[in-house]
Amino acid sequence: MRNVYIVTHPEATHHVENIVGGWHDSTLTPRGVEDARRVAASLRNLLPDYLPGDNGGTMLFSSDLRRTRQTAETISGLLDLEIIFDPDLREQSYGAAEGTPAGSVSHLPPPAQGNRMQHQDGVEGSETRHVWAGRVYSALDRILAAGARDTIVVTHGGSATYLIAAWIRLPLTAAGYVKFRLSPGSITHLNEDNFYHDRRVLDLNLTGHLGIPEPRA
Repeated sequence: MRNVYIVTHPEATHHVENIVGGWHDSTLTPRGVEDARRVAASLRNLLPDYLPGDNGGTMLFSSDLRRTRQTAETISGLLDLEIIFDPDLREQSYGAAEGTPAGSVSHLPPPAQGNRMQHQDGVEGSETRHVWAGRVYSALDRILAAGARDTIVVTHGGSATYLIAAWIRLPLTAAGYVKFRLSPGSITHLNEDNFYHDRRVLDLNLTGHLGIPEPRA
């Protein structure tokens, strides 16, 4: 049995300042810091028999941006896990729009039909979905190759969508329309059984540990 727990970082300063995030290196707000503690406690309850280490134990991976780093460090402190930072787990790079007031830099949305993955939004330095999703897919490959029984991955709301897509083996070329709405500080539980090796999304966007009612199915 293999489990992956995807954690989206809690509230960060770019959320409350209403500026574009991406690779803009914002930090957790005081509320985000407290929610990170709640995330860590929830993971401790989800993993009562955890054993640090790879090859049968529990491993912790994280994006290297400060808001995810802070979240991962809180989890690490409670579960006594080493953090493996991977920049490929970062959010999409929005290029010149990062750190600017939301909506102040115009961009072109992807077409309703056609090659959405290769679409250029017209903002200098921004990533296409193909580049963004491609590096997230590669990150999951490396994470799974580590061989842990239970894995915690701290990332961003947008990149979490592509981690789930990669988990269920959605081809990268078909990922142009996929989108999961994941709340800050949420936990998503992915699971693969040992017999059929079916990959399941057991729980999507868990938020009860934050005091937010779980979304209805």
